Amino acid sequence: MKKIVSILIIAMLLGACSVPQENKKLVDSIANESNWKTELEQTIKVFGHRNWIVIADAAYPEQSNPAIQTITIDATQLEAVEYVSQLIEQASHVDANIFVDKEMAFVSEENAKGITAYRTNLEQILAGKNTEKLLHEDIIRELDASAKLFNVLIIKTDLAIPYTSVFFQLECGYWNAELEEQLRNKMDK
Repeated sequence: MKKIVSILIIAMLLGACSVPQENKKLVDSIANESNWKTELEQTIKVFGHRNWIVIADAAYPEQSNPAIQTITIDATQLEAVEYVSQLIEQASHVDANIFVDKEMAFVSEENAKGITAYRTNLEQILAGKNTEKLLHEDIIRELDASAKLFNVLIIKTDLAIPYTSVFFQLECGYWNAELEEQLRNKMDK
């Protein structure tokens, strides 16, 4: 009986080792998706006012500041933007100011195939959200200044269209600038 059980165990182990390549890729893909989403969910829980989350294109550089963590994902850039946006909406402790590169509006389809569809899809995802268009260098300057004191998460995708990074500057979800101004005015009296 022990011999039969041993043979069955060996056969099962050998069968598990010979998983077809396409099944292994599917398992790896599911693990990667769940890993970046899980990591992002945990990050949102610990991030707060003044932290940043950036959904970056393929050319976005890894920065040397230790406060800036970069991860790569196997998902489209728009999927990541939508997921981050949903997580922020669901979180009671944070909200976000969203920045996109002003330059993106001037990139032509002729010079960057897919930009027109990308802009349309991004606008749909960000519809109704506090979104501002600034020059890329101005956004980077803001992000770098924040990274001197606060952590930043860069989620790097394989999107190869220029000026498509989306920047989420987190704010307090239960307190805003108007309430802060009211408080300061009361304190001055």
